[in-house]
Amino acid sequence: MTDDRDGRAMGYRRRDALRTAAGLAAGATVAGPLSVAVGAEASARPLLFAHRGASALRPEHTLAAYAKAIADGAGYIEPDLVATRDGVLVVRHENNIADTTDVASRAAFAGRRTTKTIDGVRQQGWFTEDFTLAELKTLRATERLGAVRPESRGFDGQFQIVTFEEMIDFAAAEAAARGRLIGLVPELKHSTYFAGIGLRLEDRFLAVLEAHRYTQRAPLVIQSFEVGNLRTLRGKLGRPANVTLLQLLDEDAAKPGDGAVPDYAAMMTPAGLAAIARYADAIGPWTRSIIPLGPDGRLAAARPLVEDAHRAGLKVLPYTFRPENRFLAADFRDKAGDDARNEAGSIAEIRRYLATGIDGFFTDDPAVGLKALG
Repeated sequence: MTDDRDGRAMGYRRRDALRTAAGLAAGATVAGPLSVAVGAEASARPLLFAHRGASALRPEHTLAAYAKAIADGAGYIEPDLVATRDGVLVVRHENNIADTTDVASRAAFAGRRTTKTIDGVRQQGWFTEDFTLAELKTLRATERLGAVRPESRGFDGQFQIVTFEEMIDFAAAEAAARGRLIGLVPELKHSTYFAGIGLRLEDRFLAVLEAHRYTQRAPLVIQSFEVGNLRTLRGKLGRPANVTLLQLLDEDAAKPGDGAVPDYAAMMTPAGLAAIARYADAIGPWTRSIIPLGPDGRLAAARPLVEDAHRAGLKVLPYTFRPENRFLAADFRDKAGDDARNEAGSIAEIRRYLATGIDGFFTDDPAVGLKALG
């Protein structure tokens, strides 16, 4: 292990996290620049969100990735949430775990490989809803972009899949140790799909929030690509000071999984943004929806999305900046090859987007994001 915090992160116990979280919830003094909510005036500096943890450097959605993100300066860490067969919320980017765990090498689970259609996309693999939590705990996380991220690949097989509750406990313990609140950015994945198979996410999610004192105090940015689940959560949560609802937006022609609107392009018009503002506080567009790429792969003129969103009263928190050449606009790539890290190029690209007035951003490498903020 190259970072002692990665190994130490695995050793936190639940009761210790709850004890320290209780101190924070009771009003213990915390240091750091974070405001309680994204919209609070105290947070003039753009917010830094660790996308699945420090996922450029550690296997995504592991406690090691979150530990590295926090150590590297992230103010918020992101858990994507899906359900197990026995109804537990676990932290995975997708319910298909073929690319992010070693399940394919486990003979005992070979018979569970199957084909499913998730939000209109047909895919093969192994799916969390076909496993109990105990079974998932026997698996180990792997790096999905192994050729691009050799440092992260070096940690393959070392870390478990974690539950949402375990992730909250870890964040609470880190917050107490560092004397600053660490925000959480949970995303509900495929809500309509899970509801259709009897594993509704929203009530399970709310029950977990209610059970933890830390989530009564810490900044929470709750996000989804769907619309109906955010409307439901707004109705049930109201508008507590520490909660922000973030409507994620995909490419123009894509459609939300719940079919709430014709496509995301309609949501990014002034009328669409006004409709979002009635139930959400912020939008999370793909970066290229703000500044698209031209035919040459270089950044073209910015679209008016940031100004239009601000006019509607919405914050703008785009995703995702990554530090490798293959993910950068042609303006910022160097000659080291597509798979090479290019921190200088990533910093320059982030700063181009910061100049549009965005209120924060998601990055796979929080240390690079922090340098971009200056």
